Amino acid sequence: MSGPSSPSGPSSPSSPSGPSDPSAPGTQRPGGRTARVREAVLEVAGDTLAADGFAALDLGEVARRAGVGKTTVYRRWGNPGALAADLLTDMAEQSLPRTDHGTLPEDLRANARLVVATLTDPRQSRLFKALIAASLCNDQAAEALHHFYEVRIEEWAGCVRDAATRGEIPGTTDPHSVVAAVSAPLYYAFLNTGRPLTPSDADRAADAACVAAREGVWAGATA
Repeated sequence: MSGPSSPSGPSSPSSPSGPSDPSAPGTQRPGGRTARVREAVLEVAGDTLAADGFAALDLGEVARRAGVGKTTVYRRWGNPGALAADLLTDMAEQSLPRTDHGTLPEDLRANARLVVATLTDPRQSRLFKALIAASLCNDQAAEALHHFYEVRIEEWAGCVRDAATRGEIPGTTDPHSVVAAVSAPLYYAFLNTGRPLTPSDADRAADAACVAAREGVWAGATA
């Protein structure tokens, strides 16, 4: 996952619709008043998740804090999982685009530093932990989290394709595998070590992925 963004309880039943289904609640980007309602609700949902976790995501309370009718919130999202999923969809849409420094090492370092900046931001770090926790107990949140990662990895895969075109790495290198290898150790440290990530962590993760790519570790691989 790369870059910052902007359910009455976890046992609520999940809808079969997911974030990639255009008919799923909250997956369209509307305009006018509907857009303002969505923005207000998602902001409160994000604040709630960051402060108190998925278990605290109550649609009625979110509606009250957002100044939106409870019926509107229940009709649009239906359950906490759908609301968390829509938040992830919005975060993917709002995330920063990749940068282009012209070389694979610098591009991967930029990606890694963006991941670290996100995971060390006080609000964003708590929010991501809550969303990851939500994905473990709610199918809609899980599908949305997977979609979020797919969107962000594809956004940065271009830098690997460009490197292959320049001859920096084998032409058959799988770009998604390289980008995933940059963020994987950072998320592992974020979730398991308990220590704050640093810019040095970002650079080491990027450099390791770059060396492996040059050695052909992901040549012909499929992420």
